Amino acid sequence: MATALLRSTAFFFVYFLLIFNIADSQSFIGINYGEVADNLPPPSATAKLLQSTSIEKVRLYGADPAIIKALANTGIGIVIGAANGDIPALASDPNFAKNWVNANVAPFSPASKIILITVGNEVITSNDQNLMNQLVPAIQNLHNALNSMSLGDIKVSTVHSMAVLRQSEPPSSALFHPNYMSVLKGLLEFNNATGSPFTINPYPYFAYRSDPRPETLAFCLFQPNAGRLDTNTNIKYMNMFDAQVDAIRSALNSMGFKNVEIVVAETGWPYKGNGDEVGPSVENAKAFNGNLIAHLRSMVGTPLMPGKSVDTYLFALYDEDLKPGPGSERAFGLFKPDLTMTYDIGLLKNGQNTPAAPKTPVTTPSSPANPSAKAPTSPKPNAGGGSWCVPKGGVSNAQLQANLDYACGRGIDCSAIQPGGACFEPNTIAAHATYAMNLFYQTAGRYPWTCDFSQSATLSSKNPSYNGCNYPGGST
Repeated sequence: MATALLRSTAFFFVYFLLIFNIADSQSFIGINYGEVADNLPPPSATAKLLQSTSIEKVRLYGADPAIIKALANTGIGIVIGAANGDIPALASDPNFAKNWVNANVAPFSPASKIILITVGNEVITSNDQNLMNQLVPAIQNLHNALNSMSLGDIKVSTVHSMAVLRQSEPPSSALFHPNYMSVLKGLLEFNNATGSPFTINPYPYFAYRSDPRPETLAFCLFQPNAGRLDTNTNIKYMNMFDAQVDAIRSALNSMGFKNVEIVVAETGWPYKGNGDEVGPSVENAKAFNGNLIAHLRSMVGTPLMPGKSVDTYLFALYDEDLKPGPGSERAFGLFKPDLTMTYDIGLLKNGQNTPAAPKTPVTTPSSPANPSAKAPTSPKPNAGGGSWCVPKGGVSNAQLQANLDYACGRGIDCSAIQPGGACFEPNTIAAHATYAMNLFYQTAGRYPWTCDFSQSATLSSKNPSYNGCNYPGGST
């Protein structure tokens, strides 16, 4: 009897310790830290903010040394990124990969806990065959470089959009798109061999935008709803997030990669947008993010991956006020530049307040503020039959640089404006930004709102191509 009582007491003691630790720290909750902004607090203040929350991982889109240094000795896991433009050199030159690691990893590890390097962003769905073919060799060379420097614990992968799937409903029937299979096979073999994750960007927000019915909203926000039955498995899905993640799980399983881990690199919901945007609001954003965190903390998992929570990086830590596109693009931040919460979703540790904002904030290089862009409700065809997206006259170099960074960071191939590329000369911000903005517009559906860039761009019927530099163009 005494032994049984002792075991029972020990069990409950461990149980309460576990609950206490879960309340203060969740290794499965991460956040994206974008920098397309001119009003961000200094990295040191952000590091203190993160330590006051249950967020344990941060994803950077590049490898900003100031941020990586600020996170040293915090125990916070860091994901850093190699740009799409780095892929050709990483793939063709092992020495370039070693130099990249020497510049962006070796000086900071192990004090800064770098756990993953993502190579490129949504490369496979960019439909740039050359870049796609270079992706796996680039990842392999970076992995080899890490191993050669005794940094092999750092994993290497790439980030995918949900468009990598040919179909996703019902989740059990999900398959990868046949156009991507040759690259995916090599990538997944690498993921499987090295233990690196398959990272995805599922956004229930975009699913609701394409089907804005009340029942869809409830399904996307983890709110009471009738659910959606997968007739192949007889599983009833009660939220879009689980359905999207399990669709990826099914597609991986169908290719024989049941052991490859899934990581959610981005997901979120904007708290405001333009008047003609469907879905953005504080109420919806708070419901989605708050309910998602509660779902992750429950450790229920998804129907196909029960009993564990997928590592999930919320989008985003702060608003990025220089991002082009509709107003919602600049309204995903969970915290404001003064370090206060945009809205409360229970991320702060028990009994803690957000740290006070510094009296004299250090910001990223100053750029002029930009008004929220208002996307047209429908495309307006160009009478000339061809159209190119170009900057408006008088746009500042700071805004052009922000446009360039945004466009090249969204999965398009900017190698033409890299040294040696057909469009590298003239080597000016204006020329490079014009090329990137147009390429983004052409590959993102040629809608007017994809040539907005915070109202700094316009459509032109005049082809800006010159010499051997070809600007893609098409009819709207």
